[in-house]
Amino acid sequence: MPYDLIPNKLNQRPFSYEDFNVPLQKIIGFVPELKARGDRPLQMTFEEQLDALIYFHLEEHTSGRHLIQTLNEEIFAKKYIAPKQGINKSSFFEAINSRGLEQMLALYNLLQKEAWNILPREFQDLGNLILIDGTLIDATFSMKWAKYRFGKKKAKVHLGFNLNQAIPGKIFLSEGKEDERPYVGKILEKGQTGVMDRYYQRHQSFDEWQEAEKHFVCRIRDNTWKKVLRKNDVKPDSIVFYDAIVILGALKKQQTKKEVRVVGYRVGGKKYWIATDRYDLSSEDIANAYKLRWNVEVFFGWWKRHLKVYHLIARSQYGLTMQILAGLITYILLAIYCQDKFGEKVNIKRVRELRNNIRNEAAMPRNDYQASLNQRGVPPEKSRAIT
Repeated sequence: MPYDLIPNKLNQRPFSYEDFNVPLQKIIGFVPELKARGDRPLQMTFEEQLDALIYFHLEEHTSGRHLIQTLNEEIFAKKYIAPKQGINKSSFFEAINSRGLEQMLALYNLLQKEAWNILPREFQDLGNLILIDGTLIDATFSMKWAKYRFGKKKAKVHLGFNLNQAIPGKIFLSEGKEDERPYVGKILEKGQTGVMDRYYQRHQSFDEWQEAEKHFVCRIRDNTWKKVLRKNDVKPDSIVFYDAIVILGALKKQQTKKEVRVVGYRVGGKKYWIATDRYDLSSEDIANAYKLRWNVEVFFGWWKRHLKVYHLIARSQYGLTMQILAGLITYILLAIYCQDKFGEKVNIKRVRELRNNIRNEAAMPRNDYQASLNQRGVPPEKSRAIT
C-alpha cells in the first residue's frame, strides 16, 4: 500500500532539498514497507535510513561516526534528516548492516525507471549501450569476506553504466578477487550491447551472449588468432584499417563456435582490436562505441571523489551494499536535479550550489524564507507547511 516519504517531514524541509527529493516522493510508496522483526519497534524506519545515507553522500561526510555526530548536533540534519527521537551509534550501525536491503534495491530499480523518463538519450544511433566495468574498494582486515590477496582486503563492485542516459544500472558486490567476466550475463539484458575492455575477452562468452541475444563490443588482445571467413571493405581515409568476419581462437577447444566481427582501428599510432556481434553498425561506429567506454571510468572517478562513496560506513557485505546503493541513488537524484533545473549533466558546481542553498535556506529566518518562497512562486498552501 502506498505511503508517504517521512510524512512528518514532507514539505517542511528547505525548498532546495525538497526539489532534490521530488523523484523519491513519486516512487517511495511502491517500495515494500520495512517492518520490525519482533515486538520491539524500529529505531530507524527505512525512510530514515535512506535519508541519512543520502545525506552522508550529498554532504561529503568522512565516516559513520561523523554522520551520527552531524545527525545529533547540526541544526539542519537534526531537524530534517535524523529520526525525531535522535539516533545512537549502535542503533544506526545495526540498521545499516541488517535491515533495508530489499527496500533499497527496489527503490534503486524504480528510480532508474524514473530517470529513463526524464533524462535525455544520447548516442541512440548506436543502440542501448551498457558500459561494463569493475572497481575495487579498499577494505579493512576485519572484513574477512573481502578476500583479495595476502595482506590486503578489497571488495569489488561490478557495474553496468547506461551510456545513453549517463546513469548507473545493474550492480553486484563481491570479494576483491572475484572474476568480473561471469557478471556480464547478469548485468546485460536481452537486446542491450555491453561495451567492455579486453579483460572481459572470453570466446565461450561471446557464443553464450549471442545465444542469449545480448550484444557486445569488446576489445581483444592484439595477438588473438583470427580465422578470416570474409572481409568487409574499409574506407581509405578512416581510422579503421581492418573489418572482417572471423572465428576467434587458435585451438579448436578455445575457438568461437559462432562467427564474430572484428574491427581494427588506430589512434595516435596505437592499434585497437574490437570483437562484436553488431553487424548493423559501420566499422567507424564500432570504434566510436568502444572509445565511449572511457565514460564509465569518468563516472567512477567523479563518484568516488565528490560523493565520498568509499569512506566505509559498514564492514559487512550487506551493509556495504546498502551504502553503495545509497551512493548510486544520490548520483541519480543529482542527475535528475541538474537536468530538471539547469538542463545540464551532473557537475560539481551544481552540487556545491545545491549544498549551499540547503544550508542557507535552513538558516534563514522564517520571514525571509517565506519571502524567498513567494519569489519562487511557491503556492501558499505549500509554503504554510514549511517551518
